[in-house]
Parts: sequence; structure tokens; C-alpha cells
Amino acid sequence: MSGVSSRRAVLRRGAGLLSGAAAASLLAGCGGGASDGVGADGRVTVELWHGQTDTGRAAIQRLVTEFNRTHPGIRVDPGGGVLADAMLQKVTAALASGSYPDIAYVFGSDLASVARSPQVVDLTDSVRSGPTPWNDYWAPARQAVTINGRVRAAPALLDSLAVVCDKKLFRAAGVPLPEAGWTWQDFTATAKRLTGSGRGVFGTGWPGVGDEDTVWRLWPMIWDLGGEVIADDGRAIGFEDTGVRALETVAQLVRDRSVYVDPKPGSEQMYQVFLSGRMGMVVTGPWQLPDIAQAKIDYHVVPLPSYSGRPLTISGPDTWTVFDNGEARVRAARTFLTWLRQPAQDVRWDIEAGSLPLSRPTQRLPEWREQSARTEGLSVFTKALESARVRPAHPAYPQISQALGQAVTAVLLGRKSPADALRDCADEANAALLIPR
Repeated sequence: MSGVSSRRAVLRRGAGLLSGAAAASLLAGCGGGASDGVGADGRVTVELWHGQTDTGRAAIQRLVTEFNRTHPGIRVDPGGGVLADAMLQKVTAALASGSYPDIAYVFGSDLASVARSPQVVDLTDSVRSGPTPWNDYWAPARQAVTINGRVRAAPALLDSLAVVCDKKLFRAAGVPLPEAGWTWQDFTATAKRLTGSGRGVFGTGWPGVGDEDTVWRLWPMIWDLGGEVIADDGRAIGFEDTGVRALETVAQLVRDRSVYVDPKPGSEQMYQVFLSGRMGMVVTGPWQLPDIAQAKIDYHVVPLPSYSGRPLTISGPDTWTVFDNGEARVRAARTFLTWLRQPAQDVRWDIEAGSLPLSRPTQRLPEWREQSARTEGLSVFTKALESARVRPAHPAYPQISQALGQAVTAVLLGRKSPADALRDCADEANAALLIPR
């Protein structure tokens, strides 16, 4: 896998929080963009806000160049927009002004909020009738773009979480490497044994600023215990009990002084501690493997632990969201996205930009098999997609995430007990769920 700094930035995202005014502007946006996009020669121009930097930007630009060459009736313009972290605000402002792109890279956690706009195109028919059968896409990719049974965007990028271990530190501590099927109790015990205060070594790390990076590592623990992000009735959170138990695991790491708490957004410091050979285990995604290899860490990848013994992880897919700028531009945008997510193009995007394959046909391609064979641990992340779940596409998710992020941080910093932290989280998150949407 090539360098993926853009991928890393994309995945260390905070859930976008919409103010009332911003949410209203999404709903208020009306009318098409400034141009119907059809030139005098009949060629349709599609405006793409891709949100990528560095290797991701180079990858999408190469793909766009090829598409434009092979589809003379359409010209995709990838020059506009902003970085993915600021895309929600950019799209919100664009919808309010009535001048918005044809396609934008929208985080999966933001899609439900963005899709409230009547200008977001329903892609159900086009994705389900595409050349690659819809059911051949990994379940997390399908679920992340489906809201109330309708496909509101095309899947753009796919990941999963697993645990990367520093084999040198395991050997030094005389600790055996973990294997699939291990438990969270095994994880905390292993982290404690790896920790050496005199050597400045931490067993593991956790982002500690309360953003989405802090939160999404907790969801697999909650799901494994039988909890849900939102209860079946939709009026309250579904993890008041299971969330406490998951936070108790976090609290055990704190009591053992075996967890490095990263105090800054982006988790850069946590990863630097691991890359410098001073952290035994880090929960991360495939985007981190190039940096780990470059740092010459002798590493081992193992699936996430569980409480139940069943495999379970989380995937944080992102999306290509289409906006209505008239029939010709919508049709051209659909054509481009159908082409982009087919295996021949998807495998190039995956390898160059740091995604896992969107579909099983992509996974079966020789190019991906070769990539997986030469990248230690990559197959573990891909196999984890079989048991991966996604966060719900719900407009209140950002507020739930913010409340849980505050709870996790309070436990990590020793400011609250798991029960007290979760109680405060429930009060805030439940209030958000009662707001009419």
C-alpha cells in the first residue's frame, strides 16, 4: 500500500455537528447550480469536490483523466471543493447559496444530515442496476449509504479496525502474540504486561479529545455486548448498560496505567509513540500500515478482541454524494460514479488511496491479491469486513457521538466513573434524539 496521508486524515475525522441554522440551510437549498453544465458542443461538465490530498488527490485525478478520455460526451472537473474534513460546512454553505457541486465526498457519519436536502439525488435505481451486483458490495459499504431503505449516495471508501502489535516489544516483555478469538480481558491484561514505566513503554493508546476518533473504537465493544447506538423506538440511546461495561474496560486500562491518552486531535502523537517503538498495541485501520512499515516496525495484525468470542469490528465507509443540477448533469454524474466503483477502477483507487475493496469482485482481482500478499496484515483488515458493522445513518448521530466522546474522555482522564460518564452521555444524547427532524 502506498503512502496514504490523505486516507489517514480522512479517517481521523470528527462527526460533523450541524447547528440549527446549518441544518436549516441544508433544507432550504433550492434550485440548480449556476449552469446546466451542457456546452455548445453537447458535452456535459460534472463538478467534483473530491476532498483528497496528496496520494488520494493524485489517484482520483488519474482516474478522472482516464474517464474523460474514454467518455468524450462528459467532462469531470475535479478542481473545486475543500479537504474532506471541511466538506460538510462547504456543502452546507453551497446548498444555502444554491450553487453546489454535482458530486461531493461526504463522510458516512454526515450523510444522514446532508441527505435531508431535497437536492441530494436518490441513487437507488442506478446503484442496484449497475454492472457489479449490489449484493456483491461489502455489507458495510451498502449500509453506510442506505437511509430508510433508499440509497442516498455511492460508496466511496471502505476500512475496518484491527489491532497492530509491535513484535519486538512483545518479545522483550515475554508476552505471546494475540490470536483471533482473544477477549477484551486478554487485551487489558496484555497491555498491562507490555507497559514499562521505567522504559517509557505503553501497552496501548486511545485518542482522548472526545471526537469521532475517540468514539468509534468503542462501538464494536458496545455492539458485542448487545447494545445499539439508538434503541429500537428511536427515542433513546441503546447502550445505557452496555456502554458502562465497555467504559469499564477503558477504565481498567487507566487504572493499570497501560494506556497512552493522546491529548490532541488527529491522534498523531499516539501513532508517533507506536512508530517510535514505545507502544505495544494500537487499534487502527489499514491506512496506518505504510507508516508502520516505513518505520521498520516488525508488526503483527490481529482482529479486534471481543467479550463474546465472536468476530466483530467497525467500518467507517465514506460516500460520493450526488446533487441535482439538472437532468443532464445528474445523468453524467451517475455515469461517472458507476464507472468509478467498478472493480477495474476500484482496485486502483484502493491501492493508491488506501481503501479496502468496495466489493468482492474487486477483492478477487489479481492486483488486489498481489497487494494483499506483499502487505503484512492487510488480509486481516479485509477479512474483518465479513463481521463489520457501521454507525447508523441518523441525523442525531453527531450529537450522540459528541456526548459519548465526552464520556470516554472523562473516563480516560480519570474525571468520572464509567457509570457517571455514561449517565451524563445518556442525558445529552437522549435529548438530541427527541428533537423533531
